[in-house]
Amino acid sequence: YTVTLERIKAQKGSKSRLAMGVPMWISHSERPLKPEELCGALGVELETLDLDIDNVSSIRTTVACSLGLVTVDSSSSRVHLVHFTLQKYLHANPTLFQSPHSTMAEVCLTYLNF
Repeated sequence: YTVTLERIKAQKGSKSRLAMGVPMWISHSERPLKPEELCGALGVELETLDLDIDNVSSIRTTVACSLGLVTVDSSSSRVHLVHFTLQKYLHANPTLFQSPHSTMAEVCLTYLNF
């Protein structure tokens, strides 16, 4: 997982930020997320007053940027990490994400203010 996460971080432009947000949201959410929920959350910019719909990537782009770490279950329409060991890895390496619950709360509050 370390090698894949390093490859994700090395992606150019906004792809890296997008792709690193995916495992953070999935691994720290209280419940499995729908594709549109994940994409909507990842599209929020914290310092803006309006939601820019152009910042919301498609689930296809989001999954592709994640380099195989996530999958969409078509039967439940939920986004999941590719394996439960990835969840364990992410929680065993807390330095991967800086204050994930605070970030998620900030995104949710920002979204509610749109």
